[in-house]
Amino acid sequence: MSDATSHSEDQHELKRVMGPGLLLLFIIGDILGTGIYALTGTVAKEVGGAVWLPFLLAFTVAVMTAFAYLELVTKYPHAGGAAVYTNKAFKIGFLTFMVAFTVMASGITSAATASRAFAENFMKGFGLGDNGVLVTLLALGFIALVTAVNLWGVGESVKANIVLTLIELSGLLIVIAVGFIAMSNGRADFSRTMVFETPGDKSVFLAVSAATSVAFFAMVGFEDSVNMAEETKDPSRIFPKIMLTGLGITGVIYVLVSLTAVAIVPVGELTKTGATPLLTVVQMGAPGLPFAAIFPFISMFAVANTALINMLMASRLLYGMARQDILPPAFGKVLAVRRTPWFSILFTSALAALLILFVGQVSQLGGTTALLLLAVFTLTNVAVLVLRKDKVEHEHFRTPTWIPIVAGVCTFYLVGPWTGRPMEQFGIALVLIGIGAVLGVVTFLINRQIRHRRTAVTHEEYLDSPGPRN
Repeated sequence: MSDATSHSEDQHELKRVMGPGLLLLFIIGDILGTGIYALTGTVAKEVGGAVWLPFLLAFTVAVMTAFAYLELVTKYPHAGGAAVYTNKAFKIGFLTFMVAFTVMASGITSAATASRAFAENFMKGFGLGDNGVLVTLLALGFIALVTAVNLWGVGESVKANIVLTLIELSGLLIVIAVGFIAMSNGRADFSRTMVFETPGDKSVFLAVSAATSVAFFAMVGFEDSVNMAEETKDPSRIFPKIMLTGLGITGVIYVLVSLTAVAIVPVGELTKTGATPLLTVVQMGAPGLPFAAIFPFISMFAVANTALINMLMASRLLYGMARQDILPPAFGKVLAVRRTPWFSILFTSALAALLILFVGQVSQLGGTTALLLLAVFTLTNVAVLVLRKDKVEHEHFRTPTWIPIVAGVCTFYLVGPWTGRPMEQFGIALVLIGIGAVLGVVTFLINRQIRHRRTAVTHEEYLDSPGPRN
């Protein structure tokens, strides 16, 4: 192969800049964020003081599902994630597209909502009042900044992620530290953490199921890292230990934060804290310290990190799908100098901007996102077993067969309405799936037209070529 050919191919590949350290921070930063900062009170409504249990169960299911992702990402180290695995396993184009759209939609919707949350925290942090127009403009400005960082390069994006991850991690460590301070001052009652309080006549099993389906939103994010496989150095070797390490760190933090929250704030008050339960924990646990004054700014940066990582994931997912000929070739276009997927970045950013303008705060966002991703995880756990018959030349991670079986059953169970999941979440999911179905048909028609055009050009070249014809 000539140097010119090699250089030409490199222009269509993403730059491998992520080592073990950057990948670990990416995974931790992706999992931490909006979920744990906002959902503790919601989980407490279902199980009372035993808030830690749903987070622990969600962590267990996430780890088991991560084993399926580890086998697949080390076997097929390319951008695209669950959609690529679905395509290889089932070879149904429409199903593949719907999986890709589902994951992309969850990321873009989360990013758009995080952008608006960033703007609202900015307004509160600087005492600018409740001007809705200004909030929208700030949110649009923020998503434009995220787009610029994303276009500049994944190295720059991940460096920004490092800073934001350290800030949001510091917020959770403050909550844990406040727990120790409150315990030493007699303000914490850890006996409350063992008290189950289920709403109405709901059984403990159903209450824990409902709470786990909510808490699972706080654990999603680890799957985004597989979309960065093409930009990771030696992914087959480093992905397994780094992903499991990241999950372990976040799992421990979540359990400690949930224990601290219930020990400091009585369950009745915790359920009334809305989207700022941890701020209440800090205020009640260490009233004489300045933590409460800086916590809104920490929350602001935490949701900013969520937006940045989700936009990274969504654009890389579309790029990966274009490379697999599942989306039109335009989505696979890469900047010659920066080697970032510019068309996919602009497309996903435009969708996020439209959500900010016309949807604003999406109701039931966390539950709907978890619902969609749990369905995707179910397919992924099945896909890893189907693809065992597909052999590759390089060595890769192999998970014990029983793990994806158990994980698939658990994720499928958590998808269903029998967990007590609000029906509004299914309604939002159906609307998103309907939009995806329409886009799938449009994509099929575009790709068919491209194939017909290529066939016509080839035929014309054949007729124009010299020599005898049969």
